[in-house]
Amino acid sequence: MLVNGKPYRTIWLNQQDAGSVEIIDQRFLPHEFVVEQLRSLDDAIIAIRDMHVRGAPLIGATAAWGMYLAIKQGEASELNSLQKVGELLKKARPTAVNLAWAVDRVISKMSCCDGDTIDIVKLEAETICEEDVEICRQIGEHGLTLIESIASNKRSGPVNVLTHCNAGWLATLDWGTATSPVYQAQQKGIDVHVWVDETRPRNQGASLTAWELGQQGIDHTVIVDNAGGHLMQTGEVDLVIVGTDRTVRNGDVANKIGTYLKALAAFDNDVPFFVALPSPTIDWDLYDGGEIPIEQRAAEEVIYIEGNFNQERTRVRLTPEHSPAANPAFDVTPARLVTGLITERGICGASEAELLSLFPERLGRNG
Repeated sequence: MLVNGKPYRTIWLNQQDAGSVEIIDQRFLPHEFVVEQLRSLDDAIIAIRDMHVRGAPLIGATAAWGMYLAIKQGEASELNSLQKVGELLKKARPTAVNLAWAVDRVISKMSCCDGDTIDIVKLEAETICEEDVEICRQIGEHGLTLIESIASNKRSGPVNVLTHCNAGWLATLDWGTATSPVYQAQQKGIDVHVWVDETRPRNQGASLTAWELGQQGIDHTVIVDNAGGHLMQTGEVDLVIVGTDRTVRNGDVANKIGTYLKALAAFDNDVPFFVALPSPTIDWDLYDGGEIPIEQRAAEEVIYIEGNFNQERTRVRLTPEHSPAANPAFDVTPARLVTGLITERGICGASEAELLSLFPERLGRNG
């Protein structure tokens, strides 16, 4: 997608320096566009843990490149040491299943292929990235049909899509998941407008989704997290599309904290609620959303808010000095509240049977 008119992806190998993997450091957006170099395993772990990168697909890709960097810098040289590196990466963030999926995939490739270790891991990291781009493009194609249907039935005005957090191209390699149908609708000339939840406490909607939509020239409006229900009540939302960090076999969906409340509001107001779901984000080993580990992040993210003041990055305290804060990063939306799952293979209901109808190779087995 575009940054100041120039196409970018979110992570790439420096073609002039094979020891450097580059990322868009999302901590500085929307006020600064900063490209950071990752040169070691520790750099990759920090980038994942401290949210220089975020979004389940991008976290997985960063983990794969982190394993490449570990070999490149001599921190791992063979399968056993690479497995230890993988365990360190998996601990960086527990909820997004793509992280463990990418690590296990690289290790599996190493265990079954002969050849130079660095070449095998590099190729697998590149393959994971290219596959994600295609998956997100296909999600957009299937989700586009929902927007087209609404547009054809509306007498006037844009199709109003509400999204939560950032499930855009900044959370993937390109296109995004929840935003991919929107971008493809724009390319088809469909009038579309996006309600962007600010998404406290890290404001990924206000900072990231709004920024990338603006870069693409898509009409959007930032709203406070609690405005979504009101907009649905007043008929100003046609469709909700969110992303997911982990979806289990029965169709329960873990996503950024606050998603569950949007699903409840959508259900109460007969607004279709869809989840854009790349297949690597399906956890076939879990059968119930209650089993998903929920990341508990630092209280400081709630206590303070960051922004720009007079062209300088500033942190401001919001709460009384002695008030504690809790910061669960995700919640689980039960399958009964989900209208459908938009995958790269098509749209299905939120249930094990419906998922298996699109992924029959998983029938009768886990993993």
